[in-house]
Amino acid sequence: MRALRVLLTNDDGVNAEGLRALERIAAHLSDDVWLVAPESEQSGVSRALTLNQPLRVRHLGGERRFAVSGTPGDCVTLGVLELMKDAPPDLVLSGVNRGHNLAEDVTRSGTVAAAIEGMALGVPSIALSQALTYSAGASSVDFSAAEAFAPGIIKRLVEVGWPSDVVININFPGRPPGEIEAVEVTRQAFRDVQTRDLERRTDLRGGDYFWLGYRNIRSQPADGTDLRAFYDGRISVTPLHIDLTHMPTVHALKAVLGGPPPAA
Repeated sequence: MRALRVLLTNDDGVNAEGLRALERIAAHLSDDVWLVAPESEQSGVSRALTLNQPLRVRHLGGERRFAVSGTPGDCVTLGVLELMKDAPPDLVLSGVNRGHNLAEDVTRSGTVAAAIEGMALGVPSIALSQALTYSAGASSVDFSAAEAFAPGIIKRLVEVGWPSDVVININFPGRPPGEIEAVEVTRQAFRDVQTRDLERRTDLRGGDYFWLGYRNIRSQPADGTDLRAFYDGRISVTPLHIDLTHMPTVHALKAVLGGPPPAA
């Protein structure tokens, strides 16, 4: 049987600590591993593609390692359609992201978007994120949980497979491996609090500028959701797909719309 061919990428950039963790994870899966990652951080870019300027590819040390002057989606596209075109990957792994990608965050995440791009190109794809650890008002990230458990979870997922229009989103809680007892297959949550934050500041010339960010506040997620599993210290495995159609509203609107367009 041919060895598994794996494409790695991320949204934190080619120099991110989480990408080094992902390389170590991938080493447990295959010795045919390719890395194609953004030159700079691309967090929050979702499925953006670079359409109005050229993409540059820089060959890093090693035969199969590249940096791209673009988004995570650009990286996966270049990896599958150009850099690995003679033998496309069997699996795309995106991450390990610095911080969780849960609930509605998945629609903004470059980490999840890279996995979606892989799926759209016909390659089974997994996004991996490691939650931050908060202490005394500061945050840090320890990728040891992801490194300890991701290889086994990925191997099992590859063995059983999943639908071709689905990506797998895995989130590791910000706890030491010894304090994590379970893996839970979850559904996507939606927060009942607004975590978005905006801070106005003034530069040295008296002009205003703004920082966008998030507040570290908890919602009250339902059991069975990715966010609940995260709060309770479990590894969350969430199958996602990009069909955003809300079918109850489709059926409701069919009763009032259809046929000739209504007059103004």
